[in-house]
Amino acid sequence: MNSFVLPLLMGAPAGGEGGSTSFITSLLPFAAIIAIFYFLIIRPQNKKQKETQKMLSTLKKGDKIVTIGGIHGTIQSVKESTVIVKVDDNIKLEFSRSAISTVQVAAKEEKSEEKEESEGQSSEAENTQK
Repeated sequence: MNSFVLPLLMGAPAGGEGGSTSFITSLLPFAAIIAIFYFLIIRPQNKKQKETQKMLSTLKKGDKIVTIGGIHGTIQSVKESTVIVKVDDNIKLEFSRSAISTVQVAAKEEKSEEKEESEGQSSEAENTQK
């Protein structure tokens, strides 16, 4: 009788080999939850953080930006950890780089747009002369 009661009290499986499969099947839901968290939360957050770091490292003079507080302005100068933003004609504010949320128009894009506009206007002028 002791040989029958002792395994029941210890919680040992009756089949002997069935213990390893039940352990694996009990871990499958946890593995699925970890995978879901990784693909839905951790991975996109890491990707967004890398994009933000890249944006902050490529700031340059002439970029039009928006700060976290909603202040719109143009970068006048870039320092190691701060940027000076021109908000109005005579108003310049110094912000930490991390306080910049988005770059609206990069300086290169602005210059290329001006060239395209001037080329478009000159081609329109040529068409009207002909």
